[in-house]
Amino acid sequence: MITLSDIQQARDRLSGVAIRTPLIPLEHGGSTLYLKPENLQPVGAFKIRGAYNKIASLTPEERSRGVIAYSSGNHAQGVAYAARALNSKAVIVMPRVAPAVKREATEALGAEVVYVGPSGVERMTKAEELAAKHGYTMIPPYDDEQIIAGQGTLGLEIVEDLPDVDLVLVPVGGGGVISGIATAVKSLKPHVKVIGVEPELAADAQASLRAGQIVKLPAEQVASTSADGLRAMYVGTITFDYIRRYVDDVVTVSEAEIDEAVRTLARNPKTVAEPSGAVAPAAWLFHRDTLPVSKAAVALISGGNIDPEMLERLRV
Repeated sequence: MITLSDIQQARDRLSGVAIRTPLIPLEHGGSTLYLKPENLQPVGAFKIRGAYNKIASLTPEERSRGVIAYSSGNHAQGVAYAARALNSKAVIVMPRVAPAVKREATEALGAEVVYVGPSGVERMTKAEELAAKHGYTMIPPYDDEQIIAGQGTLGLEIVEDLPDVDLVLVPVGGGGVISGIATAVKSLKPHVKVIGVEPELAADAQASLRAGQIVKLPAEQVASTSADGLRAMYVGTITFDYIRRYVDDVVTVSEAEIDEAVRTLARNPKTVAEPSGAVAPAAWLFHRDTLPVSKAAVALISGGNIDPEMLERLRV
């Protein structure tokens, strides 16, 4: 498992690449939540951290062969951005149904995009096929320790910028970002509660944590959440070890609560969130009474790559 030292090394690699995003207070119901707005990153999401750390850790020979990733959007942009910065070819396998804003941004970053059907298994299988055929290095979306270490730099920043933090809310898809954040936060401040947040329709991490083993949900069920970045049917085998070791609990939010959180966050241009990015704040907005008692809570806005038409619809 990665250590605090690995995350600190990742921070050194990311210096001058990823933005150190601020903590922005959100006043609601007489209390304050601090938002960590990763929507302000160059690719509009936290994924740049793990992707860059992973690609930067490769040998020059590995980078020269090119890299490949499979993603519904934000990891795609992170890999494309990092590969371009490190002079490596990027091939991205994406679903045709991915939001247009994410597809277009990935292509604009210079990646070669291969489109497949909506299934996550189909994306992964195609990426593995192309990697074997062309010698590309796979950049996994979450189940990789260099990816986890890169995402963990968020935890370092949270603790440094809010020393009194006692609760951190993190969205869970495949588990990479919560694994990294929880490792960093618990290594520095073991008493801080780290809570994962999932859509009710994609609550595989909650089910897995409570069952003590990885639980897989039906593809058609998880595909029905608007939080397209959290449509993993199951958490990773690597990330599940971190979740069991460091995460205190996983809670869920409804589709209506996600929509309302998007509306609330959109009132401030600096905190505009896509549905996946609004999941963690939604837990604080609508389920504060079931969360651990807190005086200094932080919620991650994991991304802001929302389709303009969706944002306009939700604002009405």
